[in-house]
Amino acid sequence: MSAGLNANPAAREDFAALLEESFLQHEITEGSVVKGTVVGIEKDVAVIDIGAKTEGRVPLKEFTGPGREGELKVGDEVEVYVDRIENALGEAVISRDKARREESWVKLEKAFEANERVTGTIFNQVKGGYTVDLDGAVAFLPRSQVDIRPVRDVTPLLGTPQPFQILKMDRRRGNIVVSRRTVLEESRAEQRSELVANLEEGQVIDGVVKNITEYGAFVDLGGIDGLLHVTDMAWRRVNHPSEVVTIGQTVKVKIIKINHETHRISLGIKQLLADPWEGIAARYPEGAKLKGRVTNITDYGAFVELEPGIEGLIHVSEMSWTKKNVHPGKIVSTSQEVEVQILEVDSVKRRISLGLKQTLQNPWDAFAEKHPVGSEVEGEVKNKTEFGLFIGLEGDVDGMVHLSDLDWNRPGEQVIEEFKKGDMVRAQVLDVDVEKERISLGVKQLGGDPFAEAGEIKKGQIVTCEVVEVKDSGLEVKLVDTDMQTFIRRAELARDRGDQRPERFATGEKFDARVVQFDRKARRVQVSIKALEVAEEREAMAQFGSADSGASLGDILGAAFNKKKGGDEE
Repeated sequence: MSAGLNANPAAREDFAALLEESFLQHEITEGSVVKGTVVGIEKDVAVIDIGAKTEGRVPLKEFTGPGREGELKVGDEVEVYVDRIENALGEAVISRDKARREESWVKLEKAFEANERVTGTIFNQVKGGYTVDLDGAVAFLPRSQVDIRPVRDVTPLLGTPQPFQILKMDRRRGNIVVSRRTVLEESRAEQRSELVANLEEGQVIDGVVKNITEYGAFVDLGGIDGLLHVTDMAWRRVNHPSEVVTIGQTVKVKIIKINHETHRISLGIKQLLADPWEGIAARYPEGAKLKGRVTNITDYGAFVELEPGIEGLIHVSEMSWTKKNVHPGKIVSTSQEVEVQILEVDSVKRRISLGLKQTLQNPWDAFAEKHPVGSEVEGEVKNKTEFGLFIGLEGDVDGMVHLSDLDWNRPGEQVIEEFKKGDMVRAQVLDVDVEKERISLGVKQLGGDPFAEAGEIKKGQIVTCEVVEVKDSGLEVKLVDTDMQTFIRRAELARDRGDQRPERFATGEKFDARVVQFDRKARRVQVSIKALEVAEEREAMAQFGSADSGASLGDILGAAFNKKKGGDEE
């Protein structure tokens, strides 16, 4: 056979061609990308010869689309992916899309490793985001990665080639996640760096208000935003930025601060105006009274505008002489014009303390002028405490009746139980302390002081007592012809122990007793029946005999009694 081939050159060439064809056939393997030639176009498919007498059909739509080949024609050479070498029809199952995808994956992996941007086209919307064609490879673009700010409509972005950054790749699963936002942020950061480099603190420039928030406004300075904080909009109090600026308005601002690391720029408008706090102490001397407008009310007081840019605070403690635990909103209202007094000016801390009550007469001063000590007043019982009564008086002030000033003779703890809230009570003014805002009243003083009216009562004097109450421990008695009361202890009811029984006496009964103590200053009086009997016995012994004369005590007392009786009969 070898000799025949050598003898016939033509046969040798045919054999070489068959051998080469055999090798080519073996090079075409499933799952690989091979080059093929378009040998025909039928309706919507292209017939492609991939060699080794093997043909396959590929839909024409796989050759069209953004970033793909132009119109396909016979004779064009293209790369295709071999799914199967031969199907039931004897044709190869090939795909242009899969070939392009395999090629793209290699390029994308290189770009991902080098952290380079890739070009792609958003072509469809899916759950949670969008699909992007990266030259054959399909990637997922999360909704949050479309733009720096939320985008409601991505229609203008569809079908337009643009740069993306690959965030994650997994070839085994065929997953690619990309971001458009990262690219925009990098570009923006580069632009911001360039813009910030051309700005400096203290510079005055024009800007356009882009957005308004609760705390300020963002101003576009020509590609970079600066924050105009609400406190830097005006020297006066600004409740909301919309009071000063509107969206789209062109404003002249001063650059207050630039943070070159974060590219944050702080802006101000009030810094372009004169500072109203300069020379404030001279314009508002302490003690001066003037009018202002209430701009804001808080739990701790009310702010009053004295002039544009200048506000003072009326602390809740300086709002009313008498209303101590009332919310400031119950005393003044927003926009109300009020008269105030300057209490303190601190130009360093930019604070002015104001007083509202100082513009009104002190009610304790007014009360003292109208009701001097010793005068009589009437008021309603506002409250009862363990130490006395609080009485509501004229001028919305309260006076207090201490327990000790309720009654001359009875304990205050007992007397106070006779009063209840709402009762009208008459009392005498005992003292008015304007500085401490206290008024002392007395109820018992209206009835006069029994000690002051008792006359000349002295120790050792014999007085007549009337039983007010009989107790186990003694007698509560009243000195006849006076308003004084005192208590006689059981041991003082008689000289003899057998007669020291309170039940021997009855309420209303009168008897004589001897004064054993009388202290007008200490308001104390004590009387004793026992002391009287002992004194009478001593007197009888002195007049009618002694134990040495042989007379018994009974004889002496009998003689004294007879003498007294005889004297009474004369």
